[in-house]
Amino acid sequence: MRFRVSHSTHYEYSEPVSLCHSIAHLKPRTSTHQRCLSSQVRVDPWPAVNRDHEDFFGNRVSYYSIQQSHSALEITAVSEVEVNAPELPDPTESAPWELVVERLRSHRDPRINCARIFTLPSPQVPLDAEAVAFAASSFPAGRPVLEATFDLMGRIFAEFEYDPHFSTIATPVAEVIEHRRGVCQDFAHLAIAGLRGLGLAARYVSGYLETLPPPGQPKLRGSDASHAWFSLLVPDLGWVDFDPTNDQTPCGQHITTAIGRDFQDVTPVRGIFYGGGTHELQVAVDVDRIPHPA
Repeated sequence: MRFRVSHSTHYEYSEPVSLCHSIAHLKPRTSTHQRCLSSQVRVDPWPAVNRDHEDFFGNRVSYYSIQQSHSALEITAVSEVEVNAPELPDPTESAPWELVVERLRSHRDPRINCARIFTLPSPQVPLDAEAVAFAASSFPAGRPVLEATFDLMGRIFAEFEYDPHFSTIATPVAEVIEHRRGVCQDFAHLAIAGLRGLGLAARYVSGYLETLPPPGQPKLRGSDASHAWFSLLVPDLGWVDFDPTNDQTPCGQHITTAIGRDFQDVTPVRGIFYGGGTHELQVAVDVDRIPHPA
C-alpha cells in the first residue's frame, strides 16, 4: 500500500523568540517492508541553517536553526511511502524464548551484537521489577518467543485502558503499571521494560497508523496522529513489530519514521529556544492512501 503522510507542528509564542535550534524525526525510514518514495520538511520562518543527517540508529534527522526574531513557528513534513505487510511464521514454531536470550548473550554475529543495546535500560525504560513480573506471566519456561510476545501484547491490550488524558511524554512506566492506563507510547515502554528485564532485545518504534472512518463517513482532516509500538529481535527472523495499543502486528497500515531505545531517541520535534514566554502547540497529522500508478 502507498500512503501520503502530512505532519504539521505549529508553535505560537506569547513573546518573540530570538533564537531556535531544533531537530526533527519526520522523514520515514526505508527498510525491508517499507520504501520512502519522497519526503520534504518545510520550516517557517525559513531557517538560517537547515541540514539532514543519519543518527546512531539509522534514522533520518533534520536539524534547523532559526536566527531571526519570530512569534510563531511551523514545521510541515510531507512524505510518500510504500508499505508491504511482513509475513510471519507460525508463532508456536518460533524458538523458545530462553534460547533467544542465550543467543543474544553469546552469538558473535555483528547484527546481534549491535542489537544488545536494546537489552539494556534507557532513560525512559529503566529496569522495573513490576514490569518484568507482568511480562514474565507470558513467558513460562520453554514457551516459543513469538507466541509469548503475542500473549504479552494481548494482555496489555486487555488489562490497560487507553486514556489520552492520563499521561505525558515523561510519565514513568511504574505509574502506567500502577494506574493500568496510558497511551501508545506508555504501552510500548511497558512492553519493552518487561522484555528487556527478561534479557530480550526490544526497541521503540515511532511512526503513523492509517485510521479509517466509519463506513459512509468522510475522513476528518488532521484526525490521524503519531503512533508508537515496539519491536522484538528474533535471531534468524529479524525484528518483529507488535502494536499493543491495537493488539495486532503491523499489516501494511503502520508507517515507521524512527526507531530507538525509547521515546527520547525518536521525538518528532525537540529543541531549545530563547525567549518566547508561554507557548501553545498544535499538531495535525493526515495519513491518506494513494493508488499505485498503472
